[in-house]
Amino acid sequence: MARTERLFTLMDALRRHRRPVTAAELADELGVSVRTIYRDIQVLSGLGAPIDGEAGLGYLLRPGFFLPPLMFDEAELEALVLGVRFVGRQGDEALAAAARNALAKIAAAAPADLRDAIAATGLWAPPRWTPEPDRHLLAPLREAIRRECKVRIGYTDEKGATTARLVWPIALAFYEDRRTVAAWCELRSGFRHFRTDRIGELHPTGDRYPKRRAILIADWRREHKMPGSE
Repeated sequence: MARTERLFTLMDALRRHRRPVTAAELADELGVSVRTIYRDIQVLSGLGAPIDGEAGLGYLLRPGFFLPPLMFDEAELEALVLGVRFVGRQGDEALAAAARNALAKIAAAAPADLRDAIAATGLWAPPRWTPEPDRHLLAPLREAIRRECKVRIGYTDEKGATTARLVWPIALAFYEDRRTVAAWCELRSGFRHFRTDRIGELHPTGDRYPKRRAILIADWRREHKMPGSE
C-alpha cells in the first residue's frame, strides 16, 4: 500500500472509532507495524489533523476534520449506493429522500463527478411487494428515538390481545419481513420488542424519558448479552 493511500486509510480508521483506539489495534486493522502507525500519526498531526492521545494510551480524532479531496474507491461507492437503495425500499419516504439527498451531496463534494458512476452501479435492492400498514409510523418513531421522547401505542400481541402502552423507544430494527422497535415499556417495567405492523395507533407525548438513550441502549445490550456489551 502506497504511503498516501495508507494515510487516507488510517484517517478512515480513526473516523470509525468514537473512543481512543490503540496503535496495536490500528496496526492490526491496516495490516502494518505498530511503528508505522506511530510514524503516520505524526505525519497526520503535522498536516493539521486534530488527533488526541499518545503512544500506549490510544488515539482519537476530534470531530469536524476533513482531509480533502473526498475520494471513494469502487467498492466504497457501491456500498453507498446499495445502502441508499436499501433505505429506499423500507417504506419510510422521508428517510429515503434524505438518503438520496446525502448521496447527491457526496457526489457533488467529490473532485470528480460521480453521478454517472452512481447511476451505473449494478447493485440493487428490490422493492417490497407486501402491504406496509406500518409505514406511517416510521417517521414519528424515528423522531421519538432522535428526541428521546416517550410515545403511547396501542399494541396487539401474537395472541390477538390489545394493550395500551407508554414506551421509551431506543432503536428501530429493519428486518427483511418486518420492522421492530426496541423500547422500555412502563407497563411491563422492562425492555420489550414491538413489531411495528402490530402497532394500531401511536401518539407522541413530547415528554423526555428520564434516562439518556445511550444508557438505555447499554442496559438493553447487557440484558440481551450482545457482543461488546460487557
